[in-house]
Amino acid sequence: MRIVVTNCNTTQEMTEEIVRGARAAAGPGTTVTGLTPRWGPESAEGWLDSYLSAAAVIDLLRTYEGPDYDAVVMAGFGEHGREGVRELLDVPVVDITEAAAHLACLLGRRYGVVTTLERSCGQIEDSLELAGVGRNCAAVVGTGLSVLDLGDTDRTEAAFLTAAERARAAGAEVLVLGCAGMTGLQRVVGEKLGLPVVDGVGAAVKLAESLVGLGLRTSKAGGYAQPLPKGRAWGRGVE
Repeated sequence: MRIVVTNCNTTQEMTEEIVRGARAAAGPGTTVTGLTPRWGPESAEGWLDSYLSAAAVIDLLRTYEGPDYDAVVMAGFGEHGREGVRELLDVPVVDITEAAAHLACLLGRRYGVVTTLERSCGQIEDSLELAGVGRNCAAVVGTGLSVLDLGDTDRTEAAFLTAAERARAAGAEVLVLGCAGMTGLQRVVGEKLGLPVVDGVGAAVKLAESLVGLGLRTSKAGGYAQPLPKGRAWGRGVE
């Protein structure tokens, strides 16, 4: 089984970190390939970055020429584009946001998301509502760190623990890592908090494997039907 994991930004180091987390979660026989957009934001934080990122990821998959794959994992927490990719492709497309939330709902009555900057919280809340899991979310809390700050492990852990206590106080029984760049943090903070912590990258990989193993594909009967044939301009070119 081959799974393609798409980073939502152009930072190659983050793609590599996401791929390490995805491979750690993948079962025997699953190959994980990471893809980095050729253009777009270096980190996705806010509405403008998110819409730009969505177009860049769709363009990346539209022009992909590598080996065939069985599923796609979209590794942008709360970012746009998943519905468009499901129109574009026939294979299962699993977004880390909804994957993490769905698994969290199996572990506790209410979950909380700990993310990066506060400006991303509303966008994540909207994404969870659209995925149908918003009602179980007790809180989305920011750490005050930017995506590119996450490389400082000690600082990230301390900020996460502080934000996690706010989510717990709001009623969260399970926590979700609210950024793909936090992958791997769940093992450290879970023990210190005494709560289950769900990593969206790992959750999405396992769900993708399950869908492929069950022989399920994206429905083309309605909302995710193939895009209508028409002229579309991509960047400066026309196809």
